Amino acid sequence: MNFHKSPATHVAHVKINVSDMKEALNFYTGLLGFKVLEQNGKDVQLTADDKTSILSLHEPENAIEKKRTSGLYHFAILLPERADLAAITIHLAKNDVRLGASDHLVSEALYLNDPDGNGIEIYRDREPEEWSWNGPRVEMTTDPLDFENLVESLEEGQEWQGMPEGTVMGHLHLHVSDMPSAVKFYTEGLGLKVVAEFPGQAAFMSSEDYHHHIAVNVWNGIGAPQPEPGSVGLNEFIMNYPDEASLNAAAKRLEDLGHEVISKDGTTVSYDPSGNKAILTTE
Repeated sequence: MNFHKSPATHVAHVKINVSDMKEALNFYTGLLGFKVLEQNGKDVQLTADDKTSILSLHEPENAIEKKRTSGLYHFAILLPERADLAAITIHLAKNDVRLGASDHLVSEALYLNDPDGNGIEIYRDREPEEWSWNGPRVEMTTDPLDFENLVESLEEGQEWQGMPEGTVMGHLHLHVSDMPSAVKFYTEGLGLKVVAEFPGQAAFMSSEDYHHHIAVNVWNGIGAPQPEPGSVGLNEFIMNYPDEASLNAAAKRLEDLGHEVISKDGTTVSYDPSGNKAILTTE
């Protein structure tokens, strides 16, 4: 099962605001190994395969630094192979990048920040057959990552050569100001299902029984304000639907829930109750 193409509804692209494009590009291309697909003034589209942009950067006029608001917790880059994760782990360690790391049972993950403090997860999935389900809930935890075992997956002489071609936007984790309204937006509105949760704290939601395409939390505080326009952090994200019918159904559900939905030029835009901007498209 490929959880990042039809029939899955998934996050296909994330756009973030940065304060200094030159510094950000040095980080994302020079360190992480993305390639520039397109550059237009204050906007840069990044790619792993020279065809599709999964991440883009925008430099607002007079960018405002990150504060405790709703918005981006982290976006998560999914690598195709375990050896890719091992290679970038060594690469980042050699470059003295401060890292967090976890084994989540369903995946193995690194955590780091870009120069503006935007949260990034880089991870690899275990095979779905290795995941444990209790009814509709998938078992996830935060255990220490076994670095020694991870590095053993490298072939002799294998080194980080930049983002591999099969890299995709794996999931998006958001700060929200209120759990019930956020979960309602993403489940009853966008059509995802809750597959794991820390009651009152965080919820993990997906389609097609993935461990999560979207997660939300209130770790910046219940009632956290929305970021000011031009703030560093999330600008918008794209949710891909398998077809027009499923996209239109989601748009109608959002409207029925009382959310404003703007449709024009083949894209549909709505905002979750915490102000996070979602663009709904089809593949």
